[in-house]
Amino acid sequence: MKVLVTGGAGFIGSHLVDALMERGYNVRVLDDLSAGSLDNIKRWLEHEGFEFIEGDMRKREIVEKAVEGVDAVFHLAANPEVRIGSQSPELLYETNVLITYNLLNAMRGSSVRYLIFTSSSTVYGDAKIIPTPEDYGPLEPISVYGGAKLAAEALISGYAHTFGFRALIFRLANIIGERSNHGVIYDFINKLRRNPEELEILGDGTQRKSYLHVSDTVDGMLHIFEHFGKEGKTYDAYNLGNNDWITVREIAEIVSEEMKLTPVFRFTGGVDGGRGWKGDVKFMRLSIEKAKKTGWKPKLNSYEAVRRTVKELLSHR
Repeated sequence: MKVLVTGGAGFIGSHLVDALMERGYNVRVLDDLSAGSLDNIKRWLEHEGFEFIEGDMRKREIVEKAVEGVDAVFHLAANPEVRIGSQSPELLYETNVLITYNLLNAMRGSSVRYLIFTSSSTVYGDAKIIPTPEDYGPLEPISVYGGAKLAAEALISGYAHTFGFRALIFRLANIIGERSNHGVIYDFINKLRRNPEELEILGDGTQRKSYLHVSDTVDGMLHIFEHFGKEGKTYDAYNLGNNDWITVREIAEIVSEEMKLTPVFRFTGGVDGGRGWKGDVKFMRLSIEKAKKTGWKPKLNSYEAVRRTVKELLSHR
């Protein structure tokens, strides 16, 4: 099978590329390198089963070229920064909704049979049911980022049912691990390198969320994709997260411990009842029972994933 991975030089995308190449897929990567890096996929650049296209998915002709001769598309390209929505909503629209629209139009009449899309737990907003199942509703995102992801999901569903391809959606918890270049752990490490005596923590520190290591994420995506391929559904959605959750303060304690520091924690207090920023979902844990029924489950819990990620990021300074 020949697959296209959009955003394949990025954090999650490059780990997915590694797994696909190791499993014998022919892989084409499309990435504009705005968030990703060729260093993440350099081991494959000369491989005969690998192809890299540098390009901006906001340009239709680039997307049309990228889908030629492809059986499946793993669509991971997106602006990964949730907080930017309050500062630049038009950028989130372009780099989440518009590029998805361009991809879907390019797939019409192409050889693509499957589209696999990485959505986000943010589509649920402040869910009243925790752990939150895939059939929770109404979906009411509280951030522009979550709204953009939900819009992309809706477009994908409409196109899949109209134009005859099959679509698989993954709603991801907080994904962490080696090669990540944003998020709370990355931020804490960089803040403590600048000032080992004090650590600024956005919000009140009681924010509690589920974290999944990228290795478990990729395993889950490929396992469920293979399961989905054997079913007859046109469209389906799966949560990928963990069985537990962890507070921001606990993450700060783990980072400090691994860096052998004892900083003073300074909480900003946050907004809207202790959130880190406007649109920050304060409590998030996804139900992963549907995914577990396919035979997948995470190897690392949230605490183990956080500690492993800290070690990984510190070892690749």
